[in-house]
Formats: sequence, C-alpha cells, structure tokens
Amino acid sequence: MILAETLLFALALIDCGAILFLLIYYIITLSDLECDYLNAQECCEKLNYWLLPKYIAHSFITFLLLFHGQILLFMLNLPMFIWTTFEYFTVPRGNLGAYDPTEINNRGQLKKHLRDVMIYIGYYLIFFFIYLYSFILALLKGDPIRRGSDDDIVTEI
Repeated sequence: MILAETLLFALALIDCGAILFLLIYYIITLSDLECDYLNAQECCEKLNYWLLPKYIAHSFITFLLLFHGQILLFMLNLPMFIWTTFEYFTVPRGNLGAYDPTEINNRGQLKKHLRDVMIYIGYYLIFFFIYLYSFILALLKGDPIRRGSDDDIVTEI
C-alpha cells in the first residue's frame, strides 16, 4: 500500500469533487454560448484550457487506485480514463482543441457537447458517492469504540 486507505479515498473524494465543479463550469459556459452571452471563440478558449487539468485529475486517481490495489474501482474508472484520453489526444487536424469555435455551432456540436458534459456529471456524481461510502468504511474499519466490559472506564480516545 502506498497510502493509508482513508487518505486514498479522501484524495479520491476531493479529486472527484473538483472535477464535478469543473463540469458545472463547463455547463455554465456552454449554456452561455447557447444563449449568446459568450462568443464561440471565448467559450472554446475557456473550455479547452480546462481539458488538460480534467484529464490529469482523472488519470491521477485512476492510477492511484491501481497502485493501491483497488482493482474493482480501477476497472470502473478505466472506461472514463480511456474516453478522456481519446478526447484529449484525438483532436481533428486544424482544430484549436476538442472545442473548436468554427465547428461548435455547426451540425449540433453544441448539443453534443452539452450531452457529453451531462454524462460526465452523472458518472462523477455516482463515483463521488462511491468514494464517500468507501471513505466512511475506511474510517470505521477499526473499532472506533473500545468495547470492554461495562465496568471499564475508557480514558483515552
């Protein structure tokens, strides 16, 4: 084990929460573009800036789960890791990033991006609660209350 189990799940919980906040920012930015509060150039510049931190955050927790031996959680995180890797490294030639200002308003790209962000939010919300449950279980793994006889007085915590 590299880290204590409680620290592992605390990091996973913080990481997943940060990605959730980032995805809410994505939704707000895309909806601002849809309502014409932002132009396409500004919107895509803001969204492309946060692609690498999102990818790093998810890959960090995925590999941390692998190195810690949490194989089931690693296998559940692997499809999203593969998808974010695919999204980050397969930008079409000539585009500025995964979000391109010249194509975002064409052929329903905006709706597709909004749908993808909603799927991400659902995925990370489920994993937020899985990590929270695992964190609580890791905290309670030992016996937090010393259960001796009724006559014993516990003076240390």
